[in-house]
Amino acid sequence: MKRILFAIMLVSLVYSCKNESKETADATVESKEKQEASYSSFGMEITDADALTAKRMAEHYKSMTVGDSIDAKMMAKVEEVCQAKGCWMKVDLGNGDQAMVKFKDYGFFMPKDIAGREVIMNGKAFVNEVSVEEQRHYAEDAGESAEEIAKITEPKKTYSFLADGVLLKE
Repeated sequence: MKRILFAIMLVSLVYSCKNESKETADATVESKEKQEASYSSFGMEITDADALTAKRMAEHYKSMTVGDSIDAKMMAKVEEVCQAKGCWMKVDLGNGDQAMVKFKDYGFFMPKDIAGREVIMNGKAFVNEVSVEEQRHYAEDAGESAEEIAKITEPKKTYSFLADGVLLKE
């Protein structure tokens, strides 16, 4: 009888150790995944699922004309941020072009020191014609010199994005 009880205890001990190590391994994998995808959220809650790459989004922009818009979620690298309030940013589309990003209803702003960091944005992508006055305003916000601002003399077709939510990669 003692041998049977001893065998049952031994099997139970071995089985419980295997379950513990599996749970520990699962927790480690989950922890690594969270570390790899750690974001600060701004605006509406969004996820990083189904985001287009900047290059893929650039293809969509190329086929659009002034006035066209599409719902989109894209991942891109920040090149420039408004240094006055963080109320706009420019992102690299990966093909030499940029998209000007503004935030829906000025409901949120981005930190001013995020140039070079990756973001995921959800919202509307559209092609816009930016007036001379608006271009000069953005140049002033970006800290451009008076000479550079004076060189802006014509409206410009731009790729734009109105974001309702942004994830900033940590």
